[in-house]
Order: sequence, then structure tokens, then C-alpha cells
Amino acid sequence: MEVHGTVYYETQRPPEVPAYVKNHGLLPQHELQTLLRKAKLFIGFGFPYEGPAPLEAIANGCIYLQPKFHPPHSSLNHEFFRGKPTSREVSSQHPYAEQYIGRPHVMTVDYNNSQEFDTAIREIMSTKVEPYLPYEYTCEGMLERVHAYIQHQDFCAPEAPFPPANSSSSKLGLSSPGSPGPQFVLLPNSSALTWAPNANTPHAWPPLSCLRLLASQEGQSCVEACQRANLVCEPALFRFINNKDALRGLEVQCEVVEAEVNHLFPAFSVLRRECSLQKDPLLYSCAGHSPKFRRLCPCRDYRRGQVALCRDCL
Repeated sequence: MEVHGTVYYETQRPPEVPAYVKNHGLLPQHELQTLLRKAKLFIGFGFPYEGPAPLEAIANGCIYLQPKFHPPHSSLNHEFFRGKPTSREVSSQHPYAEQYIGRPHVMTVDYNNSQEFDTAIREIMSTKVEPYLPYEYTCEGMLERVHAYIQHQDFCAPEAPFPPANSSSSKLGLSSPGSPGPQFVLLPNSSALTWAPNANTPHAWPPLSCLRLLASQEGQSCVEACQRANLVCEPALFRFINNKDALRGLEVQCEVVEAEVNHLFPAFSVLRRECSLQKDPLLYSCAGHSPKFRRLCPCRDYRRGQVALCRDCL
């Protein structure tokens, strides 16, 4: 295959690319689109993360080849994230393309494994794909998303506390023994819990009907725990599972329950039988994990092609 690039360079300075690369320099958008329509393969070199170029390439009929990161890039091991207040881990250059588009349009391989890389290239050479644009990136998909956000959320009214102030609960948000019925019930043929149909259902966005409560494994983030169940983690639903009812529904044995400030909470330790709730709602986070804790994860379902919305969100 011919290798083309769009590396910017100044006239007095030659581009720092190998001689076998046909470099087009900085192209206007319409010329870049034309070049992409002629290409078969678009290669990611690992940076920048989650840029628009791979999506444009896929929409113009290219196959996108990108590196898988072992271990995932995070603030613990990569300079780009170092010092940033996040526990997020990036598994590839474009995690969205990896998870929600996938083959045949996207191939994610270990660039350090020459055999895996060679196999991917040979597969790409023998594969023909049509241009593909995920529904959520179309004009209609964007308008559908904005409509749902505007119609179902009130940005002028303060968010009501949970549990309600007039309910019988402790200051930690724990249901009293006399409260009527459990808030969570086990889904059939599943280890996930859902909001009980006969429980008092406060107004929420996304709606509580999409909530799937899971406990992660030790050393597993809620992002990963939800993904393994073909769900997504929804931070807006953390406030509904940050209570003793959620722990009771998961049959967690707690010798002590405390509210603490830690971005991993709510979570529990199986060995020590200690359970911890989140004291600061601003620290609710789907990212982050610890070998000491199993996290309580507010997962939700999603619409195919519109990941930002749950199935009951329209």
C-alpha cells in the first residue's frame, strides 16, 4: 500500500517524515475528506486520545487500526494524565471506537506484538467495508439527544435530596428497619439488582427503571464492571445506591458502615466486613479501583447507536 500523511511543515523546513510517506501537509477539510475516501486504512499512532479524525476516516470508508494499551494509560503511568485529578484508564487510543463500533470498521491490536499486527494488516487487505457513521454522530441523533436532555431535566430547580427529607432515615441516608419493603430486587437470571417496582420512585434522570446495580470485583472499576455486563456506568445514579438498602440487596455483610470522603465509595471490603458510603457527592466516580474494595456500581442499559441515552429515556 502507499503511505500518505498530513504532517504540517513550513516551506523552509522539510517535513520530518520518512521518504516513503507521501506527505500532503496541512489540508483543508474538503481535501482531507477526499483523501480519506481514496484510502483503505487509517492508522492511529496512540495519540491524541479520542480525536475526531478516526471517526471521519470510518465515515469515509476507511478501516481504523489503533493500538491497545497494556497496561491502560492513566495518571499512574503516563505523562499526559500525570497530575490530573482523574482515575480514568484509557484502554486504547479511541475507546469509543473500540467498544461501540468495533470490527470490521475498527481493529484494536497490540502494536508490540508483530504477529498480531501482521495478521490484522492481512485481514484488512482482504476486507471491504462501506462508510459507517454511528447514529449518535448524525444530525438526527444529535437532535434526539438534545431533545431528551431538555425535555427531561430541570436545570433551574435544585436536585432533591435522596432519601427524601421526610422519610425515616438516618443522617447517612440509611433506610430504617421499619421502612416498607426493599428498594432493590434481583433481576431474573442475573446478579444485578434493579429498582423495586413497588418502591417509592423519585424523579430522576436517567429514570430509575434503567438502573442495574452491580458489585465490582476487587481491583475492578465500575466502568469495567458495567462493560462486562454490556452496560454503561451512570454517575447520576450513584446517589440512589449510596445507602444501606443497596448493600443489603447485594447481601453484603457489614460489621460497620461509615460515610467517608473517597472517590471509590460506595464500596465494601469482604475480608474486613467493612462498608463505606460516599460522604461527598462531588466525588461520585465510575473510574478508579482498589484491590481492597468491591465497588457498588450504578450501571444502566443504553440504546444501540445512542449510548448517551437509556432505553426508557425517550
